[in-house]
Parts: sequence; C-alpha cells; structure tokens
Amino acid sequence: MGWTFLTNHARVLAAIADDPTTRIRDIAARCRLTERAVQKIVSDLETDGYISRTRQGRSNMYRIEEGTILRHPADSGLTVSGLLYLLAQHDADRGGELPSRK
Repeated sequence: MGWTFLTNHARVLAAIADDPTTRIRDIAARCRLTERAVQKIVSDLETDGYISRTRQGRSNMYRIEEGTILRHPADSGLTVSGLLYLLAQHDADRGGELPSRK
C-alpha cells in the first residue's frame, strides 16, 4: 500500500471526535490498527494536549481540545477543530451527516 494522505493519528482523532466514549478496541477496528498502536496514539495525543481523558466507571471519556494548533509548520494556524470539520465534511459528501462547526 505504501503511504496514505491521513496519518493514523488523524484517523484515531476522528474516531474519538465521532464518539468520545469509544473503546480502544473499537477505534482499532475502525482505523484498521492494532489495539496497542491505538493505545500509543491516544497516549501521544493526550501527552501533546490534543485530547484529555477522564474515567467514567470502567470506561474512558475523551475530550478533544479543539483550539489546539496542528504541529506541522505548513499547517500553521489550522486547529484540530478545523481538521475535524474538514474530515466531517468529507464524510458528509459521501452520504454521512455534517456536524455544525464550532
């Protein structure tokens, strides 16, 4: 397969945005990654301030820090919420529902 346009980090972030109570197992299935890879990505995203995680019983609830700026210099000024909006717009064009932009 080689390379892809979206990174695994972006895919995991989009899965969390779609369902903040999703399980690692479900993210892994959706993104076609191993659970271990998803755990590492979630840890990266949390460490770098893109998401926060709180326990709710035996589950986690994720919160996306939407004002966080993307890391790459070429993406200067683009926020996580802007990226997620673009991905959601793409899904809507493919027949899904477009969420409101915050």
